[in-house]
Amino acid sequence: MPCPRPVCQIEPAYVVRQSSDVRVELVDRVLRYEVTETFVNRGNRVGEADFMFPLPKGAAFQDLKLSINGELVSGETMNASQARQIYEEIVRRQRDPALLEWMGYGLLRARIFPIAPGEQKKVVVRFQTVAEREGDALRIDYFRGMRNTQLASVQQPEGRTSFVLTYPNDPMYGRAYSPTHSLYEGGYVREDSEDRSSDRSFASYDRSSMRRVEVRDATGEVTILIPLRRSTSAAISLLANAPGNGDGFALITLSPPSVRPRPVPRDLTFVIDVSGSMSGQKIEQARAAGKQILGSLSPMDRFKLIDFSSDVRTFRDGFSIVTRENIHAAEHYLDQLDAQGSTNISGALEEALSTPVQPGRLPIILFLTDGQPTVGERDASVIAANVAKERGSRRLFTFGVGADLNVSLIEQLALEGRGTASFVRPEESVERAVGIVASRLTSPLVTDIRVHGDGVRLLRMHPSGPVDIFAGEDLVLLARYNGSGDAVVRFDGQTTSGPVSWSTRVNFPERSRENPFVARLWATQRVGYLSAEKRQHGGSQEIDDEIRDLGDRFGIPTEFSSYLVVEPGMNRRRDMGAGGVQLQGIVTGAATGAPAAVQFEAAKTAAAQRSVTSLSMADEADFSGARQGGNVARAGNVTFVLRDSVWTDVRYKKTETILQVKPYSDAYFKLIEMVPDLHEVFSVGERVIVAGRSMAIELTSSGKESLTDRDMTLVRDRW
Repeated sequence: MPCPRPVCQIEPAYVVRQSSDVRVELVDRVLRYEVTETFVNRGNRVGEADFMFPLPKGAAFQDLKLSINGELVSGETMNASQARQIYEEIVRRQRDPALLEWMGYGLLRARIFPIAPGEQKKVVVRFQTVAEREGDALRIDYFRGMRNTQLASVQQPEGRTSFVLTYPNDPMYGRAYSPTHSLYEGGYVREDSEDRSSDRSFASYDRSSMRRVEVRDATGEVTILIPLRRSTSAAISLLANAPGNGDGFALITLSPPSVRPRPVPRDLTFVIDVSGSMSGQKIEQARAAGKQILGSLSPMDRFKLIDFSSDVRTFRDGFSIVTRENIHAAEHYLDQLDAQGSTNISGALEEALSTPVQPGRLPIILFLTDGQPTVGERDASVIAANVAKERGSRRLFTFGVGADLNVSLIEQLALEGRGTASFVRPEESVERAVGIVASRLTSPLVTDIRVHGDGVRLLRMHPSGPVDIFAGEDLVLLARYNGSGDAVVRFDGQTTSGPVSWSTRVNFPERSRENPFVARLWATQRVGYLSAEKRQHGGSQEIDDEIRDLGDRFGIPTEFSSYLVVEPGMNRRRDMGAGGVQLQGIVTGAATGAPAAVQFEAAKTAAAQRSVTSLSMADEADFSGARQGGNVARAGNVTFVLRDSVWTDVRYKKTETILQVKPYSDAYFKLIEMVPDLHEVFSVGERVIVAGRSMAIELTSSGKESLTDRDMTLVRDRW
């Protein structure tokens, strides 16, 4: 008999995250994150890294770079479906792409392919967010990404995980500390750390201008707090970015004075979902969160506990006063809660809103659920409308736990209730999320705050409408502004002692390339606002178009756009007629046929970008010329895409009046003299179309060599 053929056992790809390094810089109240994830394939087959990447609340994505042949390559934001189609086409060709997709509510999905057996891939993600104040400290959080559990293609990290924070060495900041990890300071070990060995890695770090702390084993969620020195007077600050051909961008921060507010008696209602899906760890954490809330109450407060599944139950009828006996009985009630049944959200909210509001007391509702309405009213819009009708002066704060809930409803309830919506991932602590919000609601400092600009117009502000500030909070406002020069920013609100007004004189620049992250932060907030409006009131073509435009202009992944990185030398052309995607051509750092000087500047810029080791250096590299990769380029706040060999401003509309100018002619240099920012824009190449306020300028070999008086008037009036 013939010998049996040997069976070949092919092991699957086994992609692991080899290291995860996070660098954060605090500059002017803005946190700049740079996250470097390194993957390696431990298996015997080609693999793909597929992992979920959570962003902090309100974070503005900047870019993702993929290491290809030892060089970090940037990508571009493009139509989500086309990006996915191109990615899958490149995957079939065994080339090097990376795809970053928006998964909603601060969650991105990154996919990198191929990773050959034994091969290592590095990904660098950058984003910014505003540092939130918690009590008398700034809070810095980082939640490390995880593998996509649906594909399980990336295992949990093996090897190094680190977190480094740098912040100004300024008297207004105290010494950073962490409630979650041991911290090592630059050049030496923290005294409260068990490890007393010296740290040589920071020996050359200049501690005169910045402080630096490190978490060496940064597993789990990292939290760092930086104490703030408080003032007896209000502090109002402005960070502005003004492209010069439209409304500017402003980040305005109000830090109220450090005065002890007069206590306000509160009526606090905690509504807990105890349906069957809350069983196990969720119900345990919900009980702990309830006890934490009870512990935050003062003798002048009252409380009410509501638990719901198919039915709705209460601890007692009406509110209970805060006594030792009542708190002990309420804790015992929480211990007896059992998770079973369906989810009657509408019935629970009706019960929470049934007790009349008593004048002189602040009514607050904390609502926690992990599911969707399955009993009673099930239409989310009807439930939200009923809450808006019956809410009155109550503030409603919602908490969504896990991935199987009605996110739109959780968000609508918070919007209608003038509160906030918090989403807790399965791996996060429910107790901690509820505790953070509850601790901020101990005492309202100012309510119904509105901001006014005297001398400029503040437009499309986020948050919009009246805002409340509780003790230990700041108000951070992102807005567009129209006008320039000296102006007065004024905040008006109500306190327990009567109306209050704080103001300061600041300068809104007409043109400023500083603080480009402010524009991205505003755009990110704007996308979040439009998405919430879409979920609350239904979509429209206008909202979808604005979300698409913001994604394209600012390079933000949205529901309509994704971020794609491909190998250098690959140009994407969308062949819509054939319904497919072709990969062809070569895109270089400077336009074909450019003078040697231009090619040299482009090469110098590329070298500077490849050598960056920090966010500050990266920003300098960005300002030294266009940041290019594939068929996308950025210069300042302008994003270009390569269309028919022309670098075209994504804001450009073909209906606009266009002025054509020949590169390096008298007209070319006259325009730069009139609009200095064009010097940076024109460095993209010799074929460029850039959009102004109501006109565009095109660099082309057939353009004008000199400008007429009419041309210059056109630029002054319409650029």
